[in-house]
Amino acid sequence: MKISNETKIGALTAVAITILILGYSFLRGNDVFSSANKFYAIYRSVEGLTVSKPVLVNGFQIGRVSKMALQGDGRTIVEFKVDKQYNVPDNTLAKLESTDLLGGKAIVFELGNSMKYAQDQDTLRADIQGSLAESLQPIQKKAEVLINKVDSALGSINKIMNPRFQANVDRSFASIANSLQTLESTTKKIDAIVGAQSSHINSIMANADAASGNLKISTANLNGISANFERFSTDLANSNIKGTLDNANKAMGGLQATIDKINSGQGSLGLLMNDTKMYDNLNSASGNLNNLFIDIKAHPSRYVHFSVFGKKGD
Repeated sequence: MKISNETKIGALTAVAITILILGYSFLRGNDVFSSANKFYAIYRSVEGLTVSKPVLVNGFQIGRVSKMALQGDGRTIVEFKVDKQYNVPDNTLAKLESTDLLGGKAIVFELGNSMKYAQDQDTLRADIQGSLAESLQPIQKKAEVLINKVDSALGSINKIMNPRFQANVDRSFASIANSLQTLESTTKKIDAIVGAQSSHINSIMANADAASGNLKISTANLNGISANFERFSTDLANSNIKGTLDNANKAMGGLQATIDKINSGQGSLGLLMNDTKMYDNLNSASGNLNNLFIDIKAHPSRYVHFSVFGKKGD
């Protein structure tokens, strides 16, 4: 049987129309070859969300946005078609989130912990997350301020980085390098001096150690002296100084009275010191006694008689 060209053209046209309808339905979020549950969520704003946008769970697509309708109160009801093989708890949160910097949106399911699953035609809880562009606005403002400051700083640097300034900087760095070399040379010399004098330094340290020990001993002795002085002060404070001073005053008074009597000529000592006649008599008696001793020494027989045979008669 021969098929006419008209029949072929008609069949191809029908197939093309069918494919077009199916493709349009798919783009609209309607998958005619699979069964799906319909869920709804109501949002205050659906900016950036369109039909056929994906429904994601942890980044995995489980459905699509199938329909959007504006309500009288200004809110928008969104219909999702989710494959029946995926169970959705009834306390799941349907979040409207940004997927790129251009403001494209998608529905992200945050699955709840309920053991009861949402049924076909159920309405889920809805939430809206700010776009990435909105989230980056504070960062963008800070970046703009920072760029302005950097631009001002670069302008200032360009003003001061003239050839003369660069030459001064080069000279400064050269001076710093020379200073560092000089410092390194000085450090080496100091190391050499310290190495040569290490034995002397050790001797000094030993002497310092000995001096410290002697100082410690001296400190202990000073502590003993201080303790002795403290005991002496205590004994002196406890002694009867007042009585001793009173007795000394009395003795001095008696001595003064005796001296006054001697000076006034009272008593033998006073007469001896003040009466010249008594002094002359004593002096004369002393002279006579001296002469008597001389005579006795010269003529002892006049005064003492010795006899072998007995006493001679007078």
